[in-house]
Amino acid sequence: MARLAQTAGLTDVQQEILSTVRDFVDKEIIPVATELEHRDEYPQQIVDGLKELGLFGLMIPEEYGGLGESLLTYALCVEEIARGWMSVSGIINTHFIVAYMLKQHGTQEQKDHLLPRMALGEVRGAFSMSEPALGSDVSAISSKAVRDGDEYVLNGQKMWLTNGGSSTLVAVLVRSDEGHPEGTAPHKSMTTFLVEKEPGFGEVRPGLTIPGKIDKMGYKGVDTTELIMDGLRVPADRVLGGSTGRGFYQMMDGVEVGRVNVAARGCGVAQRAFELGVSYAQQRHTFGKPIAQHQAIQFKLAEMATKVEAAHAMMVNAARKKDSGERNDLEAGMAKYLASEYCKEVVEDAFRIHGGYGFSKEYEIERLYREAPMLLIGEGTAEIQKMIIGRRLLEEYRLQG
Repeated sequence: MARLAQTAGLTDVQQEILSTVRDFVDKEIIPVATELEHRDEYPQQIVDGLKELGLFGLMIPEEYGGLGESLLTYALCVEEIARGWMSVSGIINTHFIVAYMLKQHGTQEQKDHLLPRMALGEVRGAFSMSEPALGSDVSAISSKAVRDGDEYVLNGQKMWLTNGGSSTLVAVLVRSDEGHPEGTAPHKSMTTFLVEKEPGFGEVRPGLTIPGKIDKMGYKGVDTTELIMDGLRVPADRVLGGSTGRGFYQMMDGVEVGRVNVAARGCGVAQRAFELGVSYAQQRHTFGKPIAQHQAIQFKLAEMATKVEAAHAMMVNAARKKDSGERNDLEAGMAKYLASEYCKEVVEDAFRIHGGYGFSKEYEIERLYREAPMLLIGEGTAEIQKMIIGRRLLEEYRLQG
């Protein structure tokens, strides 16, 4: 089962980390994932195990108590975790994006205050851009922050907050017109606030309410919520980086690495779907032989495996590009687009191989079939990825003269 999605050039440390995570997934996640998912139950025991492994601090620098690993190491760990249960990788991902944004853009005081506790998993992060009426149009954000002395007062409603209830820190993007005159481009009048809160639902701090979990088709277990700000007061020193007007760029930097993460999730889910399909094809008999011996099924398996390999290679390339310090929005967009589309196709082919049993909740592929569509939307739809890819290609191939 380990033949596909191998990564060349890993260090001994990276291989040891991946081996540990793979063993944890096989022993602690896969055996319980479907049962917990059907109950829509938060996987507290699994999360506690990930904390013990140090995965909440995987990319946080060692000086703050983390492991100081690369985006590639993180992405490969996410691939393994998503192979076990995609919802668990979502719990890690939003935390990771906030930690990354803090590391890249936070003030020294903000880093010292938050990163050591984030590395231990004591502070768990969520980030919030989307709103009920804006979809992919981030420039249409209407939530607003108004300066009042040494504080800002935040009002507005946010949507699709992964870890909304379980998190204790939320990076919230809102509009802040202070210092940005009328007519300023929308993306230059946005600010990211670091909002600490209590875990749970209802009013989790004065002026901040997490109404409850959104009931979803798949991607269960992890809590997805709204966030309502009504006179929420946040100290001025909780503006990420200390200056207003930088929020859009900070969030886009976070989403860029988040797209590598979503690509990794797609790779992991697709790999698990292939494992289930190739295993079932050798057990199920029709017309006197395993269905794996029928040419039609072999063709499906060949296509599935090729897609798993191609998506993995693009994901690794995008992660390595970011780790090198180079701009990687083109590679991240391509990887996210291809991996999510291929994941959907590989899962559907595995579903078809299972025949009628794929429709039964007793079989794991039924869960994967409901989970895969989320990857087509998360961190930007396929259409958004194609816009990013197209614009970047025109930059690279602009005609001269």
